[in-house]
Amino acid sequence: MPTVMVGSMLRDWRLDRRRSQMDLAIDVGVSTRHLSFVETGKSKPSPELVLALAEHLDVPLRERNSMLLAAGYAPRYSTTSLDADALASVRAALAQLIEAHDPFPAVVVDRHWNAVMVNRGAMAFTVGVAEHLLGPPLNVYRLTLHPDGMSRHIENLDEWATHLLGTLARQVAATRDQGLRELLQDVSAYPNVVHLERSWRARDRAPSVVVPLRLRTGGRVQSWFSTNTTIGTPVDITLDELHVELFHPADEATARLVRASD
Repeated sequence: MPTVMVGSMLRDWRLDRRRSQMDLAIDVGVSTRHLSFVETGKSKPSPELVLALAEHLDVPLRERNSMLLAAGYAPRYSTTSLDADALASVRAALAQLIEAHDPFPAVVVDRHWNAVMVNRGAMAFTVGVAEHLLGPPLNVYRLTLHPDGMSRHIENLDEWATHLLGTLARQVAATRDQGLRELLQDVSAYPNVVHLERSWRARDRAPSVVVPLRLRTGGRVQSWFSTNTTIGTPVDITLDELHVELFHPADEATARLVRASD
């Protein structure tokens, strides 16, 4: 039974990634026949083969552990709390990164877009936001799109929300994460963005171009774009699922305004 289960999991991920058996088998260095036997449960894969297939399919580390368990093997990847001593150097590096970005906003988020670290610049985004959205956990999507959140001050809400929801939809497809799926279902149903479903679903197969966040604050409009940074070659699930969102001024007027108020 475990062999059949891991085979089905591998097949599902292969189909999600639109890879043929032959293509994947060549990349991993096994015969197409052997890969077919693994997927149908006729052959039990070694843990090395499970991990090699998962690597070529870009399967998240959390799901690689699930595959190993399904095949009857022990998990390979640990989940270490970000507060643990073992990750002290990572915490310090992340703190240095987002603090160096001040006075511009920066936030470190987990796999479900819950903020785990923020800088002073990012706290400016929470001004005027309803207290119930400030957590914990402080979820970036709920903070941004909820009618009582930042959305009240976003000049191009339809454009920005379509961009965010399309990004989240692609992440759901890429990771098959149930928590992300539930987040998408919740925030896309907010009354101020529910009418955008056709727009963001039409864009969920292709990356969006750079879309500015136009935020009205203090009677003026700031314009921002964001970049995303991840931790390279992680072997811990916590680190694999962290990423850093850095917001940059999209025009000189925004840069001058923020620096002047710092």
